[in-house]
Amino acid sequence: MLLVIDAGNTNVVFAVHDGRSWVGQWRISTDDRRTSDEYASWLLGMLERNGLAVSDIKRAIIGTVVPAALYDLRRFCRQWLHVEPLVANASLDWGFEALVDSPDELGADRRLNGLAAQLLYGGPLVVVDFGTATNFDVVDEAGRYLGGAIAPGVNLSIEALHRAAARLPRMSIGRPSAAIGRNTSVAMRSGLFWGYVGLVEGIVRHISAEMDSKPKVIATGGLAPLFSEGTALFDVVAPDLTLDGLRFLAERNFALAASNSPERS
Repeated sequence: MLLVIDAGNTNVVFAVHDGRSWVGQWRISTDDRRTSDEYASWLLGMLERNGLAVSDIKRAIIGTVVPAALYDLRRFCRQWLHVEPLVANASLDWGFEALVDSPDELGADRRLNGLAAQLLYGGPLVVVDFGTATNFDVVDEAGRYLGGAIAPGVNLSIEALHRAAARLPRMSIGRPSAAIGRNTSVAMRSGLFWGYVGLVEGIVRHISAEMDSKPKVIATGGLAPLFSEGTALFDVVAPDLTLDGLRFLAERNFALAASNSPERS
């Protein structure tokens, strides 16, 4: 089985794939001070509750946008799972061309989303990832990554609104009961929800105007199902796209390593 680790700015997601489907998925808040032993104490219990054993994990891959978290995630794989993890960086064979000014600066999550989307759905396409930031990633008809746009995530906007305006409460995002809010909470929820729907629709419209043909629009990230309720923009809602990107990347590179091993020559 393959263990996939997606370390984002807000959460670290661990998921296990058995070669056919995902058999378990768990998340923990991102903390770059968390040690390999702390990851083990938490995740090994999760595996056991789902009928999985450490010995079931034969391979692992890590994708992270938090460099400080990499050391202990890698050490966890080595010390507790006894596997050497792949790391989703420029040293791997992506089989996926990125036509950007500085490919080394491209976040692993953005490249992974583009990789998974073009393999699953084919280009041209735009991936909208609702995470700590709201990322827009563009793939052309030939399956090449073209770049995109980055906007503040909705939860960052909620926090900024609360901190900058003393009388406005901190709140969670949700679809408002009405666009016209008759109290502060509904008014805030309306502005945040419909404001982000408008932001996404507007950016995708401008991106589409620069492309040769109309792209498919894929929504991913934890808030993708919520925002898909407010617009007909999305052709596909795929909350686990980054995990699929890590899986495809791992499968490609483990297969290449096996074909190049001395035993096969």
